[in-house]
Amino acid sequence: MSMAPTASIHEIAPDTYRISIPVPPDAFPGGFSFNQYLVVDEQPLLFHTGPRKMFGLVREQIEKVLPVAALRYIAFSHVEADECGSLPDFLAAAPQARPVCSAIAAMVSIGDLVDVEPIGLADGQAIELGRHRLTWQSTPHLPHGWECGYLFDNTTRTLFCGDLLTQPGMGDRPLVSDDILGPSEAMRHQMDYYAHGRDSAALIEKLALLQPERLACMHGSAWQGDGTALLRSLGRALLQ
Repeated sequence: MSMAPTASIHEIAPDTYRISIPVPPDAFPGGFSFNQYLVVDEQPLLFHTGPRKMFGLVREQIEKVLPVAALRYIAFSHVEADECGSLPDFLAAAPQARPVCSAIAAMVSIGDLVDVEPIGLADGQAIELGRHRLTWQSTPHLPHGWECGYLFDNTTRTLFCGDLLTQPGMGDRPLVSDDILGPSEAMRHQMDYYAHGRDSAALIEKLALLQPERLACMHGSAWQGDGTALLRSLGRALLQ
């Protein structure tokens, strides 16, 4: 019998919290995790909402740090249930919040899926939260989704990298510095969830040039270290 998911929240960088909800092996072979990231500032931002059915669990963890109603931005990489399934719920709970996504996602999906006008960002466009300045990195089809992109926190050098470097397992370690590429590549080869885009290597290099010090992965542990080297290793692996 499946146990109820046990959510957790941990600070992985200054003002930056990883919320994680594990899915046990009897519900997903080997176990899995869904992560959301909260940046606490004058204008708080949430990156990823989690699936709609996990809204209550995510909200409970956020409210250990701040009231959900204080959120001003609800951001995500691309349109998928675990990225933005709870977006309507969060917008109802945080009436002053705006959706944040790529200009493409705003145009083709989010402007119709919710009643709050989204902020559609172009590549390199920034959002000022107060102490933190986040810039949008457009990455079409990396790993999937025409509208895909990421946010980079220039203040903490944290790349909110969505489905890149997805790791299997229940993600019980909030922040690691050991190998995540090996487990991620094993899962990619098993499930083939990357689009086979012609520009993948160039887009990986664009992210590597940001010189991130932390990678806020959506599934598995967040990672700290030489993000440039790790991303370039991923880029080489995609060419094989």
